[in-house]
Amino acid sequence: MKKHEKLLSIAARSSIPVLLQGESGVGKEIAARFIHKQSPRSSGPFIALNCGAIARTLAESLLEGAKKGSYTGAASDHQGIVQAANGGTLFLDEIGEMPFDMQSKLLRILQERSVLPLGATQSEPVDFRLVCATNRDLQNEINDGNFRKDLYFRLSAFPIVIPPLRNRDDFAEITATVWSEITEKTFAEQFPLRHEEIMMLSKFNWPGNIRQLKNVLQRYALLMQHEISLEEVLAEEFSKKQVCDVKGFFENQAPRASAPKWSFIQKALTENKGNKCRAARALKISRGCLCYQIKKHELQEWNSCEKFAKCSIV
Repeated sequence: MKKHEKLLSIAARSSIPVLLQGESGVGKEIAARFIHKQSPRSSGPFIALNCGAIARTLAESLLEGAKKGSYTGAASDHQGIVQAANGGTLFLDEIGEMPFDMQSKLLRILQERSVLPLGATQSEPVDFRLVCATNRDLQNEINDGNFRKDLYFRLSAFPIVIPPLRNRDDFAEITATVWSEITEKTFAEQFPLRHEEIMMLSKFNWPGNIRQLKNVLQRYALLMQHEISLEEVLAEEFSKKQVCDVKGFFENQAPRASAPKWSFIQKALTENKGNKCRAARALKISRGCLCYQIKKHELQEWNSCEKFAKCSIV
């Protein structure tokens, strides 16, 4: 990932068009915002548009704007997104889903560096930096007749592929950062994920990438307060077989840690007001291990009481 971060930094210092490629949820918009913030245009606007949500009837006015009276209901001049990005960065997300007729308009804007609002007779110059993103193979889209070849060469001056989460070496760092952001909003006191939990998370493929990981961690942050384990949250997100396979992997790889003394367990439970998830985290053991120790000592105490009762009767 450091290679790609370096490419993003290099791209940011120029005004060359950038094409970000990668699966859904890998963080392409985050990368686009990084380019904008590191660029000489950082003081200008960052305008983002999802090309997959463009209505064909509004495509022209949305892109280039419209003049007052150019269509029914146009009571005043309407600024298009290209003009809105003047002096800054225009980010076109899911560029592969842009309507074909709109692609020709975008190509003309890029060639002439100007827009012609609907109802206007003269072009208006614009100065913006273009960053696009897609999860599609644009070469295949060109072959299928869905994307203009000449526009592709305009957009792909500096292509950067953002790797999927499962192929990244900084998984632990990403997970810790996301968890920190979530707990900052969820809990009064922040605490990190345990190493075992991060390792368990890293064993899944995450087809939804960072977006999916964030959803799972948000769910866990809410449910752990009700004594729901990460294992149970993952079983809902993935198949139970996958979770069992991952759990079995760790059981076979790592030796079981010795359980803490009962006095330490009682202290942790008291300090965390009986919350088993928090107590287990403080003791650096799993919630399952904690529950086992509680049941074990409760049973021992019960047996002692029974023996005492029998001795009293005798």
